[in-house]
Amino acid sequence: MQTTLAPEYQGSADGADAEAILRKCVHCGFCTATCPTYQLLGDELDGPRGRIYLIKQVLEGAEPTRKTQLHLDRCLTCRNCESTCPSGVQYGALVDIGRRVVDAKVERPAGERAARTALKEGLTSPLFAPAMKLGQLFRPLVPTALKAKVPPKAPASAHRWPTRSHPRKVLMLLGCVQPAMAPNINSATARVLDAAGIQTLVADDAGCCGAIRDHLGDHEGGLADMRRNIDAWWPLVEGLTGQGAVEAIVMNASGCGVTVKDYARHLKHDPAYAERAAKISALTRDLSELLPDLVPKLKPRLRGKAPKLAFHPPCTLQHGQQLRGGIEGGLRELGFDITLTPTDSHLCCGSAGTYSVLQPALAYQLRDRKLAALAPVGAQAIVSANIGCIQHLQSGTPTPVKHWVEVLDEALA
Repeated sequence: MQTTLAPEYQGSADGADAEAILRKCVHCGFCTATCPTYQLLGDELDGPRGRIYLIKQVLEGAEPTRKTQLHLDRCLTCRNCESTCPSGVQYGALVDIGRRVVDAKVERPAGERAARTALKEGLTSPLFAPAMKLGQLFRPLVPTALKAKVPPKAPASAHRWPTRSHPRKVLMLLGCVQPAMAPNINSATARVLDAAGIQTLVADDAGCCGAIRDHLGDHEGGLADMRRNIDAWWPLVEGLTGQGAVEAIVMNASGCGVTVKDYARHLKHDPAYAERAAKISALTRDLSELLPDLVPKLKPRLRGKAPKLAFHPPCTLQHGQQLRGGIEGGLRELGFDITLTPTDSHLCCGSAGTYSVLQPALAYQLRDRKLAALAPVGAQAIVSANIGCIQHLQSGTPTPVKHWVEVLDEALA
């Protein structure tokens, strides 16, 4: 797609990156067929091709409007379009640039600004955990709409962390909301890895991966989160703590994983962090990528009959990281009965980070559509690989929704 940047974007990093992405697009429209918001709304401007045209026009000098902003806001950034695109258009990176450019020119209403500030500051704050505990304490009194965002209090066993030391070590990011909302995911990960002879280390100073601030328009704040994590991880990556260097940085939330794997791109223009960011990205692995190594070690230790599972692959796993089939294949080899929905396993569930808070009408339509597609499987539990998807799906069904590693941990126990 031929693009002529307006003078204000010529020579800028965002302008150069956007132009390179736009030139790959041949406006074929294949992406429209797999876009969840286009399927719901039927508006060309609520599909990838239409949004690409909007971003192109703004970069060429057209004045963006509130309507431009709304069409970009409605994008889930699920990146299904990237999996569909025959030309390799990096739509996720382009829409991030487009949002930054439009938000710089179009002021949001006060209510929107307040909500976005509350999310980016609240979800990444040390006060989030005590606030969640307070919400859980008064959960029976909380309005139904808010109760869906407050999971029941986790049992004490959810905090049981293995104490053995192993020669093989990995580093794990606990995340910002996961320790408060679903602490068992992290401890179950550590227990499963421990059973396979791998010790899990944590850097206390690491926090949010940067995705929340970045996706809410605070690009510099997101970069600051990324730099803080690199600084916190670096002694363990380089083996400077006396424990030996870790062999990988393991992510059990695919939303965090896709972001950390992208640190190299985000920080490529930062001379102080570019090289280290590239190494961090290269070391990062989704937990499922360890399954081929874990299966032979764990298989002899499994006991009892495993429940029938329905699997929802998060967009950040299958489209963002381009990882497909690993979880299902690994769990089947371990004896689990796990099934993908035959109809729309490639489509987003509507969680998409803070999307379910900012765009609830669309988010809940997508959630209910996803649960309807999963229902015929007749599973005893639904499993996924991202805290956001898990909590969002659980808000619409009595069927237990868990991280797949929790089910594996239960089978080992």
